[in-house]
Amino acid sequence: MFRRNKTETTAPTPTVTKVGGKGRPTPTRREAEAAAKARAKVPRTRKEQMAAQRAARSQSSQSIRQAMKSGDERYYPARDRGPERRFIRDFVDSRFSLIELVIPLMLVTMVLSYSGSRQLANIGSTVLLVTVVMVLADMLVLRFRLRREMSRRFPNSPTKGLTYYAVTRALQMKFMRLPKAKVKIGQTLPEDYR
Repeated sequence: MFRRNKTETTAPTPTVTKVGGKGRPTPTRREAEAAAKARAKVPRTRKEQMAAQRAARSQSSQSIRQAMKSGDERYYPARDRGPERRFIRDFVDSRFSLIELVIPLMLVTMVLSYSGSRQLANIGSTVLLVTVVMVLADMLVLRFRLRREMSRRFPNSPTKGLTYYAVTRALQMKFMRLPKAKVKIGQTLPEDYR
């Protein structure tokens, strides 16, 4: 009754495959150490992330600044790239503008206004007013000449934002302009900028 019959055969049990395994071989020690080093380089806290972003921004702005000083147009910001912008820079840099005299005239005006003499203060304010009017007139002349040259050299190019770009460049003193000026005052510009 409790004995088995040796003639009976038992049915073979099916092999069970493991469900939910990792599906890849165990990494070697070298691979595991390399992965741990890679994870250690990734900033984990918010403070570390912000420091890494600051360092990346600093490196990027340093390379852009070096390119703007050296003249390497590949690393210029998007607002300074292209043949139209290069022409505008050269056009502005090749002409003498009254704006370059604004800062010295402002200093003279300041000295005259703080001199204590009412007559010198009036002369200073008159010089300041005349300077502002002349700068505005110079900007209008710059705009009209630039538009005419742009339509002649780049007939199919959109002109939106180009006047602003030229005016902001002209408002800076020549030695402070970035990208650095490549032409001298009075130099003739090449016909082809493409």
